[in-house]
Amino acid sequence: MDTHDLVAVSERRQQHVDRVLAAFFSDSRRRAGALGAPYSALWETLERNASGGKRFRPRMVMAAYESLGGTDLDAAAHVGAAFELLHTALIVHDDVIDRDFVRRGGPNVSGSYRDIATTAGIPLPTAEHRGMSVAIIAGDLALFNAYRLIDRSGVDGLLRTRLHDILDEAMFVSAAGELYDVDFSIRSTPPSVEEIVDMERLKTAGYSFEGPLQAGAVLAGAEQAAVDALGDFGRDIGIAYQIVDDLLGVFGDESATGKTTLGDLREGKRTVLLAHAVTQPEWAEVADLFGSPTLTAEEGDRIRGVLEKTGSRRFAEALSRDFANRAWKSLVDESLPDPVREEFRPIVASVLGRVR
Repeated sequence: MDTHDLVAVSERRQQHVDRVLAAFFSDSRRRAGALGAPYSALWETLERNASGGKRFRPRMVMAAYESLGGTDLDAAAHVGAAFELLHTALIVHDDVIDRDFVRRGGPNVSGSYRDIATTAGIPLPTAEHRGMSVAIIAGDLALFNAYRLIDRSGVDGLLRTRLHDILDEAMFVSAAGELYDVDFSIRSTPPSVEEIVDMERLKTAGYSFEGPLQAGAVLAGAEQAAVDALGDFGRDIGIAYQIVDDLLGVFGDESATGKTTLGDLREGKRTVLLAHAVTQPEWAEVADLFGSPTLTAEEGDRIRGVLEKTGSRRFAEALSRDFANRAWKSLVDESLPDPVREEFRPIVASVLGRVR
């Protein structure tokens, strides 16, 4: 399949999912309208925050489903939309945890309701509390409605139970990863590389890759060996992706990534880069700069220089390649047909390409 065909298939899948989500939010706004304009406005805000993404998780569901011979695209789009709604819930709550009021360059749920409050003359601390309170409500709505979208897919019986179990596991492990991430931020000793990798597997890879791929395979009626192989692939490629994202957050091209290379350094984000660097004596040169909210561009360059000098950048790049190669080994499992390998080969190539 050439690049033009790949783009066309991706757009077709996204259109299916977008239609499902549009119908879901339209129905929710209608129901909310009967309970008052403020509640309807909350649903409109939640819908805006669920829009504009890459629909990555639904694409994983549908790619696994179609490459394994599935043909009911409406059912697959509903299951994919369930994972997208789960993603929306988790990022809304994650922004509350991080006290962030912006997402994708605009106000998130917390920021929208904070701004409404400040415009009304409410003092900033109270306004921020209101924003985060509403965001918790919005995240809760997205969270439990993810199950409703699976119910609306038309599947029933044991198949619906299996899909519920996969969604539940994705949600369950992501909460564990979020907890460990929060704990890392207040620990007196930095987490190890192994701890960071395990946290990223739980927090992100499980619900972004492993769960969606398994759900697509189960929906397609695949044998358990194929479901397991795709799950293994998803776990490892998800870890590789996250390590690359952490690298780009410090060393990336801002015009390409759309995010500043100072943000993670100012936040003091716990990543594989940091976990490796803190074990090297040179880290003492910049340890007091890392995590400073007022970090300057010149100070950021100093930290990057140390990350280069300690070999931390090379270490993280090598680790991401290692997990990408592990992922490919899962794809060549004999339980998976050739169309699956052809479907997901570009994802492995993309990870490897991003660290060159």
